[in-house]
Amino acid sequence: MKSKLFALALFVFTAGTVVMYPLTQSHGTVATVDPLPIPPGATQAGKIEVVFVLDTTGSMGGLIQAAKEKIWSIASTLASAQSAPEIKMGLVAYRDRGDAYVTRVVDLSSDLDSMYATLMDFRAAGGGDGPESVNRALYEGVHEMSWSHDPNTYRVVFLVGDAPPHMDYQDDVKYPQTLAVAKQRGIVINTIQCGRNAHTLQTWKRVAQLGAGRYFQVEQSGSAVALISPFDEKLSELSRKLDDTRLYYGSAEAKVKHDNKVEATEKLHATSSISTRARRAAFNVSPSGAVNLAGEGDLVEDVTSGRVDLSGIARDHLPASIHDLSEAEQNAVITETAARRNELKGEIQELAQRRSAYLEKQVKQLGGAEDSLDTQIYHTVREQASKLGLEYDAAAPAY
Repeated sequence: MKSKLFALALFVFTAGTVVMYPLTQSHGTVATVDPLPIPPGATQAGKIEVVFVLDTTGSMGGLIQAAKEKIWSIASTLASAQSAPEIKMGLVAYRDRGDAYVTRVVDLSSDLDSMYATLMDFRAAGGGDGPESVNRALYEGVHEMSWSHDPNTYRVVFLVGDAPPHMDYQDDVKYPQTLAVAKQRGIVINTIQCGRNAHTLQTWKRVAQLGAGRYFQVEQSGSAVALISPFDEKLSELSRKLDDTRLYYGSAEAKVKHDNKVEATEKLHATSSISTRARRAAFNVSPSGAVNLAGEGDLVEDVTSGRVDLSGIARDHLPASIHDLSEAEQNAVITETAARRNELKGEIQELAQRRSAYLEKQVKQLGGAEDSLDTQIYHTVREQASKLGLEYDAAAPAY
């Protein structure tokens, strides 16, 4: 991106510190596994599965903050395909042996709120001694994610870092072997180099070549479009109101999952920036964002769509707020809540369109954003996903 854009940007990313919650700890000798079988006749299209393999050592603070700010606009960019694809995201954070952790894995999921809540806990720390555990991180990105078997799903990894892999660890599976498996499974591997380390440049280009992907370089800060809009605060407010229209039902086990979903959403509202919440609002009212908004077991969606008959739900499975109401009263609450949800969606969609137009105009006035993280990811996705029937008409990414 031209330096002019950043000089005039209204918002600047900051770096963080410390560590994240443990999720999946990897240890011991890594062994290769056979490629996933692809069932015959699998034809379902309109799905995107993307995993970010992210260096979280101390030098990556700017990029990590950029990821926290931009993940929702990246999701909106992915969602802008004509077929409104189902989107799942996953994450592998990595450092090196001797740091607080070697890798942490967040599996692929359409519940982006929960994935984002975990991303919020990442801080840049450790590292500083050259090569990192890139081999292990790539291995886990390919082997430990719940990738689909459908050959028409766009499966992609973005390896993001600023240091080359340790090639001296004897018990590692080296990246060429992992990339061979990725190719067999139809997983594209792209590389994003942060900074200008010559050794990283050489390796990242080779990884992209072996992974049938694309290499590009960004500045250490992440080179993301860092603008706010006058619509962000209102969008943030409407987004919280939209979240409040969810009514979850189900068994005790299901309620635990629902509570976790709500907790992740509350964490997002409490800790993320207003601009981030505005970006999430825009994504959630897109066809692809509906799954993230409601998740599974939303009574409003299930009853109004006809998928579930209210009379067939056990009383102790109903939300506490309507548990003691008559069935007629329960139906009235659901109908009123659905109407309120649709009203809020309409308001958000209108404001999101105005926000998008405003930011596109600002970017154009500031000289364009061709070298930005946003645009680079968009062009990469647009080119690669088109081979699987996912078409993008927009000339620029969502900001």
